[in-house]
Amino acid sequence: MVLAESKNKVGLGRALMNSRSGSAHKTNNKHRGNGAGRDGRGTGSGQAETLYTTEKHEADWYKMRSITQQNDLDEFLNTAELADTDFTAEKTSNLKIIHKDQVNSYLLTADEEKAAKTKHRQNKQQLTVPRRPHWDSTTTPAELERREKDSFLHWRRGLAELQETKDLLMTPFERNLEVWRQLWRVIERSDLVVQIVDARNPLMFRSEDMERYVKEVDKRKNNLLLVNKADMMTAEQRSAWADYFEKEGISYRFFSAALAKQVNEEYYSEDEEEKPVEEVVEEEKEEPRIRILTVSELEEVFLEHAPIVEDKDPEKPRKTQIGLVGYPNVGKSSTINALIGAKKVSVSSTPGKTKHFQTLHLSEEIVLCDCPGLVFPNFATTKAELVCNGVLPIDQLREFSGPATLVAQRIPQHFLESLYGIKIHTRPFEEGGTGIPTGEELLMAYARARSFYKTGAGNPDESRAARYVLKDYVNGKLRFCHPPPADPPIDSFNFNKGIYDEAHLPQNRRAGASLDQDHDDDLASEDLPVVEMGEKSHDLDRKFFADGQGSLGHMKTPFHLGAGAAGALPGGKHLSGRKARTMIALDNNLSPEEVRKAMGGKKHFKGKKNIK
Repeated sequence: MVLAESKNKVGLGRALMNSRSGSAHKTNNKHRGNGAGRDGRGTGSGQAETLYTTEKHEADWYKMRSITQQNDLDEFLNTAELADTDFTAEKTSNLKIIHKDQVNSYLLTADEEKAAKTKHRQNKQQLTVPRRPHWDSTTTPAELERREKDSFLHWRRGLAELQETKDLLMTPFERNLEVWRQLWRVIERSDLVVQIVDARNPLMFRSEDMERYVKEVDKRKNNLLLVNKADMMTAEQRSAWADYFEKEGISYRFFSAALAKQVNEEYYSEDEEEKPVEEVVEEEKEEPRIRILTVSELEEVFLEHAPIVEDKDPEKPRKTQIGLVGYPNVGKSSTINALIGAKKVSVSSTPGKTKHFQTLHLSEEIVLCDCPGLVFPNFATTKAELVCNGVLPIDQLREFSGPATLVAQRIPQHFLESLYGIKIHTRPFEEGGTGIPTGEELLMAYARARSFYKTGAGNPDESRAARYVLKDYVNGKLRFCHPPPADPPIDSFNFNKGIYDEAHLPQNRRAGASLDQDHDDDLASEDLPVVEMGEKSHDLDRKFFADGQGSLGHMKTPFHLGAGAAGALPGGKHLSGRKARTMIALDNNLSPEEVRKAMGGKKHFKGKKNIK
């Protein structure tokens, strides 16, 4: 039985087709491959063109650029270059591209996501990092370079085969051999390799195979998982993750580079003598396993987990080498800044700022080796998930509806409205709404509140609003923490409900904020969120109050006549006209305009005189 080809299969023909359909057509149909080494070039004109690889001469800074995304043609050319393969391909004008319409191409349904995660768990052992081939003092530089290219090529082909045979979607991982060479050197030099992950989604940023590779290089080397940005989690959330790490046998610690920086700024001054942080910070009354470490405690943890290595020269004690590895934008540089106490490493909110590994002497006992941030191969469900996790840069984003919808689904509507001072109008149930704002509804409300409009048309600029909202999510202004794996799965709403109260709003937004958490809990338990009435409901009300001639009637005393009733003052004195409509609107959460229409307008409010 012949198996059907996977839609993720990449070959020269499919690469040329995808390049044709995915790029803008230039004059005379000239194409240039601008992938890893600028190695794809087009010549000729008319009915056909030739694509070929050429030898490149590049500067060191250009070789070290991070490459996590390539189109099919660029990836094909780059793979051919690694294999030292020369080829020519002729593309004629008889090529036809067939487009297939896709429904909901940016997000998955609940069933599709569940099925995808099941496949991820079944194949996670095949997610590997490239290994450095064996070498010794007799190996020449040319031989070593050839071996490294062959090993790297074999690794990339293995991942491509995994995508083809299993039909799995993978994250855009690092495709530049030079960046992986930096990781190899850091692992070989370090006694303890510290993998820094984001506390909001630790497993997304953890590479299990890299920990295995560390042990393959030297069994005496150890691994440590440093959960950074732990101040974004509650104590209950840290406790849940601590249970999971201990169950899986993972060495871990919680840390917050931002909190450490804040402590240093508050208690250190140039005019005053420096004091140890422990003397000025009150000790937290939490379990040691979930405490957020201070800077000095983190140094002690490094020495505690590092193996004991004998000094070759007793007169010159060897310092403990600590390697820091992690994804871009997880806070490696900020962690080093907090440890050093001065800005020794540049920090950027754009992923991939550090380009070469660097060595920093932390103390008389510890040396830090900072590896460039690189994206490890991992399984992914959607590209929107990668954007929300900060793996893909937001400023280069073209499709924003998927990530914005994830934000609207994860952050409660009342918290979004209170934080931004906006009113999100959701689609009513009767018109197909679910009670949860869509990404478009969130961005429309934000754009209108900030007066973001497109030039000329005057429509709300949703793409500009998306960049602000998504950056707030990535930077932690909008918080959402993924729960640890469990059976049965932990509900993410209950896992995060403790961070959506008034205390987690900025100070200028707390006054007047109406966050009725108990009310929202009741709604969540009943699964019946409150939404505004649609036009169909308003039409039904207007028809109900209309008389046979089509003119709207009026209600003399629509509510109870006692003191405090709508439209009446204490003592039984009734209001009339606009004031009565305003009171009725306030008591029933309606607008005065709706009450006026329901009561037949101003000319009918006082009623007709009875003629006897």
